[in-house]
Amino acid sequence: MPGVSLTSAVLEARLNNLLSLPEDITSSKVFAAALTHRSAGKDNNERLEFLGDAVLGLVIAQLLFEKFPHATEGDLSRLRAHLVCKRALAEIAKQAGLSDVLKLGSGERRTGGHYRSSILADSLEAIIAAVYQIRGFQFAADFVAQLYTEQLQQLPEFNELKDPKTRLQEYLQAQQIEVPNYSLSKEWGEGNDKHFQVECAVLALNQSAQGEGKSKKKAEQAAALALLTQLRTE
Repeated sequence: MPGVSLTSAVLEARLNNLLSLPEDITSSKVFAAALTHRSAGKDNNERLEFLGDAVLGLVIAQLLFEKFPHATEGDLSRLRAHLVCKRALAEIAKQAGLSDVLKLGSGERRTGGHYRSSILADSLEAIIAAVYQIRGFQFAADFVAQLYTEQLQQLPEFNELKDPKTRLQEYLQAQQIEVPNYSLSKEWGEGNDKHFQVECAVLALNQSAQGEGKSKKKAEQAAALALLTQLRTE
């Protein structure tokens, strides 16, 4: 149940997808803090999350640098962002059963905090920091590599990580067609509930598509994706 005192045996049972950790880590105060949300006490994982984020970013950068010796800086940056984002971290944490061992305050427990993606992601970063502090960088790097075994084997193509506007522009440039034009078609709502509709048009092809979003940028991206899909299916 949430809040249990972790030992190596508990880790193996509850965090079944994580690399086995020695007892000097799992029985330490810093590891206990890594599993403690700020709602549960003063000795929590906020500072550890900061450190873990830095360690994670460096390790993933090194793994990608070695795995793709000919990739550009832009491609490597997009792949790293894909791997270290909160969504990816939360998915690893969920698969490992981290929800069962987090220590949260009563309010967070009542509202389902154990399953909230942001809390799971932050806690996993804090665990990485605890491992790094106790065993050093190389052990932490091996730990992260084990965590990401599946993700590193199933990486998307470089082009899939580019935003739709960039992908559309590159698609058109490859055919020596001028860049698309974006124009605001409509906006509605007030304050935080505003919505925008944007048209993306390629005059040379007499083709256009609409996209909507809660910001002009998101609407442009949606329109670009719609037009790119339209062009590729014709």
